[in-house]
Amino acid sequence: MKKLHLNERQRKIGLNIFGILIAVLFLFPIYWIVINSFKMDGEIFSSVPTFWPQKFTLKAYEDQIANLMGPLKNSVIIACGSMILSLCLSIPAGYGLARFRVKGMKFFVLIFLITQMLPASLVLTPLFLTFSKMGLLNTYFAPILSTATISIPFTILLLRPNFLSMPKELEDSAKIDGCNAFTSFIRIAIPITKPAVITAGCFSFVMSWNDLAYSMTFNTRADMRPMTSAIYNFMNQYGTKWNSIMAYGVLLILPTCIIFVTMQKHIVSGLVSGSVKG
Repeated sequence: MKKLHLNERQRKIGLNIFGILIAVLFLFPIYWIVINSFKMDGEIFSSVPTFWPQKFTLKAYEDQIANLMGPLKNSVIIACGSMILSLCLSIPAGYGLARFRVKGMKFFVLIFLITQMLPASLVLTPLFLTFSKMGLLNTYFAPILSTATISIPFTILLLRPNFLSMPKELEDSAKIDGCNAFTSFIRIAIPITKPAVITAGCFSFVMSWNDLAYSMTFNTRADMRPMTSAIYNFMNQYGTKWNSIMAYGVLLILPTCIIFVTMQKHIVSGLVSGSVKG
């Protein structure tokens, strides 16, 4: 019995060490970006790599402040607009597919899965022609609508199992108390699936925040482009400012890191709460 307990303890220690190694492997690129953002270009390209800045400098970050507000504003508007639109359409759609018997529902779910596999370049041309005829080019609406079309199928597939796992008796009790189908959906279904809704909102925001292809294609004006496109400003005929690119990359991923750190509990709960039914 003692030997069995010892083997179990060794197995747990081995798994913990393996997990730490995997975490270090995946987090090292982020660490390297952050560290290089505090170095000078000469130190970045030195023959012997340094894992800590020999000469710590904030110049790369200081250079970003003056030109950061415009792209940051564009990114926030596009990401928040896409997230709101995605949630407004995905929550009722996920609830409807979970609660009502829709003819061809499996076909709809299959279509949602297929749309997740389509590359962005495949839909750029038809979307460009459509937005051009609608007069939406060089506006915030074009990237908002295009990024929302990418995140909506994913959020529907994420929310539907959570609505399926919710006891239908709760809605029946609410209807006995005087609620109709809409009010029971607002007061019962959405609050119960709140972690899943928060998770869907976070993923939708991040998908829109990280978009480059749609924003570059549908906005030819530089003052309308988000942060992801402004990184090209550090590449010119005089060379590439690598420490500035690293610093800009840190500022670019900082909002998504804050979102996932602060919403970690809700995201984990939202991802596993609907795993029983699908």
